[in-house]
Amino acid sequence: MGELRTPAKVKIVVGILARDTSAVESVRETLVKRFGTEDLNLEPFPFTFTNYYVDEIGSSPVRAFFSYEPLVERETIVDIKLWSNEVELEIARQNGTPGLRPVNLDPGYMTLGQFFLATTKDQRQRVYMQRGIFVEPTLYFQDGHFHAFDWTYRDYQSEKYIQYLEQVRARLAYQMSTGKPYRLRTSSH
Repeated sequence: MGELRTPAKVKIVVGILARDTSAVESVRETLVKRFGTEDLNLEPFPFTFTNYYVDEIGSSPVRAFFSYEPLVERETIVDIKLWSNEVELEIARQNGTPGLRPVNLDPGYMTLGQFFLATTKDQRQRVYMQRGIFVEPTLYFQDGHFHAFDWTYRDYQSEKYIQYLEQVRARLAYQMSTGKPYRLRTSSH
């Protein structure tokens, strides 16, 4: 029998899909209040991978990513996804578009070996957690880089996303090895 161990804590990464940069900025402080200090951001850029969200978000959406310094237990992704769904609904109500989300939040977590996204939709590759939330292994780390699975969304296979997530992983590795946030590193490391 294997020895039971608590897995290492993980880094939260939130992808934001929104109508425009101002919509991203409007939710940013809410995310900081929930997750703590931002660690590494990928500032808004045009999202051109699919027109799936055109009815909710518009024809020229932007994508941004934010990661956060505090590491968390991986099971908290369930509470995080439920919370992010509520934030989306509240933004829609404030926007006067109940049922149509002008901001889509995609929380996930990173370990040194994988990046996972949380979702409410079941598919063959997704693992049920609890309370209606699944996680999907989205990327795996091997030979110094993140790689996609057959089912990985096309945008998460893009060079831009991969480069960003590899930088987040480097910060996570630093944090795990030193116990300090990356921003507190010294030149000797």
